[in-house]
Amino acid sequence: MKILFYTLATIFAVGCGSTQVAQTATVETTGSSKHTASNNTFTDAERIGEMMDYLASNDLKGREAGSEGIEMAAKYIENYFKSYGLKPYFKTYRDTLSNFKKTSYNIVGVIEGNNPDLKDEFILIGAHYDHIGTIEPENGDYIANGANDNASGTSTVLEMARYFGTQKTNERSLIFALFSAEEKGLLGSKHLAKKLKEQDLNLYTMLNFEMTGVPLKGKDYFMYITGYDMSNLAEVSNTYAEENLVGFLPTAKEFNLYQRSDNYPFHEEFGVPSHTFCTFDFTNFAYYHKVGDESDLMDFGHMATLVNKTIPVIEDIANAATQEIKLRE
Repeated sequence: MKILFYTLATIFAVGCGSTQVAQTATVETTGSSKHTASNNTFTDAERIGEMMDYLASNDLKGREAGSEGIEMAAKYIENYFKSYGLKPYFKTYRDTLSNFKKTSYNIVGVIEGNNPDLKDEFILIGAHYDHIGTIEPENGDYIANGANDNASGTSTVLEMARYFGTQKTNERSLIFALFSAEEKGLLGSKHLAKKLKEQDLNLYTMLNFEMTGVPLKGKDYFMYITGYDMSNLAEVSNTYAEENLVGFLPTAKEFNLYQRSDNYPFHEEFGVPSHTFCTFDFTNFAYYHKVGDESDLMDFGHMATLVNKTIPVIEDIANAATQEIKLRE
């Protein structure tokens, strides 16, 4: 998530590894409530921790776009997709960015829908896998590992891809995209959104995951979405989750986070509901863009719970008879 951190931190202050404010209304939905029996415990803290420990390791040197470190992450993601039944969306999993001077890739896989009447409608699930690389040393440490930002979102999306890649329960088709060069100005998502629009993709909605590594505190919801009042995604999600899973974070609206993550280029290009799910609220994690953003500070149990709670929601959105997520007038 591109955040004007120092400015925001000032405003906020004045205003107040190993494999992990408001009450929301619900709406009537048409999706099935039947899910694969194991999806509420599909992943666990140990598995999430192993993924995080690799993606946020010193070996990857902070995963800056165009670096050797992010190349290692790209290969990891490619192998994950291949291992769990995702096909390349393009000729290969790699989608070379056209808007960044260093050779960089989005990694894009697809799971075709199993309903012939719905499979030509696409849901795109994404996260950026790059970070800022190496920075000014602090106590001898110069690697900005980017565990929360955004190895956490990357691991979340990869586990969702593993579920749908192995279970094949989706009636609509699912694109899983890991974006590069988000930290350079949302370049990976801008490139892919433009490319898919030019190919006339029938995109229904874009669901992005960003900074999901630590839990919210003192909230009556589990996570929030940016652009909360722009669509009914929260209501639909909460109905399918049968709990107050997604809420409204006033700070997200105040700081206009909707335009600062990889959902936004898809909103601009396609004009469809496009949102970021997040559990970072400026008070629960102090190491944004710092060398302290390490895997051992992440809550892998929380991350596993997020995946396990969100899978049934995405499954029902993908399998609903009609497109239930609507932009507000």
